[in-house]
Amino acid sequence: MPLAPDTVVRTVRLLFTDSRYFWVLALLVVLGDAIFSELIIRFISYTEIDWETYMIQVEWYLKGERDYSKISGPTGSLVYPAGHVYIFRFLHDITDSGKNIRLAQHLYALLYVLSVALTAAIYNKASNIPNWLLLILPLSKRLHSLYVLRLFNDCWSVVAVQAAILAIQNEMDDIGTLLFSAALSIKMSVLLYLPGLIVILVKRNGLLYTVRKMFNILGIQAMLAYPFLREDWHAYVNAAFDFSRVFLFKWTVNWRMVPEDTFLSQRWATGLLIGHLSVLIIFGLTRWCKKDGSVWVVLDRVFRRPTLPAGVVPVTPDYVATTMFTSNLIGLIFARSLHYQFYSWYAQQVPFLIWRTKYPMLIKLTLIGAIEYAWNVYPSTSISSSSLLGANVLILAGVWSATA
Repeated sequence: MPLAPDTVVRTVRLLFTDSRYFWVLALLVVLGDAIFSELIIRFISYTEIDWETYMIQVEWYLKGERDYSKISGPTGSLVYPAGHVYIFRFLHDITDSGKNIRLAQHLYALLYVLSVALTAAIYNKASNIPNWLLLILPLSKRLHSLYVLRLFNDCWSVVAVQAAILAIQNEMDDIGTLLFSAALSIKMSVLLYLPGLIVILVKRNGLLYTVRKMFNILGIQAMLAYPFLREDWHAYVNAAFDFSRVFLFKWTVNWRMVPEDTFLSQRWATGLLIGHLSVLIIFGLTRWCKKDGSVWVVLDRVFRRPTLPAGVVPVTPDYVATTMFTSNLIGLIFARSLHYQFYSWYAQQVPFLIWRTKYPMLIKLTLIGAIEYAWNVYPSTSISSSSLLGANVLILAGVWSATA
């Protein structure tokens, strides 16, 4: 017997708006996206970009090479931390030295589905996130492509940092920092979250705990990289954590409106760094410690009682997600170059951050559309790049204003 129309409408409304049915809708979204990902693998051709290079670099490692400066592939030298090598060694072993692309795509599909599930869990742990916002997650054409058609290493670091954020939301800070270190061992871009992480740990656990965790993170990096550090520590650090690296102008998605000679100049890089630090300081001074009285109240408690939490009010799951996501977004805005795979760094955070603003719904949806548009224009143009920058800045400004 068919359901009455009013019953269907009521059921859909409950799924979309009633928090009791959040995980019912989340499960439907995850399952639907899993099916969609498999259809993409089946009907859309794989595009070779870096997978072959990853496999060749792993083969150098398997042959006994530990000098980072001597490990390279068709698209360049090895420029990722040691965790990247170990992950792709595993993939090399189970995909017939990288030849079984289809198996690799299925593994990446599972990784993508895991990222959607973790995103849903982060959203659910935070407060006042409507169920229907989950429906935006499967809509990104570019994000599906990065996972199942391009097989970028960024995807592994994204899932690790998502797991870290979820653990910290659940007050499992020891596990969270361990997962954060795992993510950092794959891509140094995870450092963009570090300012937010430090604020959270200091407020929740105090200065000495935070310092200890920073040394733990550093120690884990050293432990994972030990074979390479022993061979040539300078080559490893210079490649895996090269802060002076200059990406080619032709591949950038952001700052395309800037003349190429300016884009490549040291003065421009310095200006972006100053902008990055300045905005972090603004959020630190005016927003991240606002509910505690002020940043000065927190700092006073930090130095008077370094073994005790510096925050006056509890660090909530919503605060964790908002602070970590905002810290990441600030870094993305001031990054000199963003390549297409870098969209994975924050694509699933965009709906959350936009919902934290007080913009009208039409503007919120327009910002989501503008960001997706910009990341799907290839090669990027001054218009698409300006659209991306404008949308990102508006989101950041909206979060700053809404958290007043």
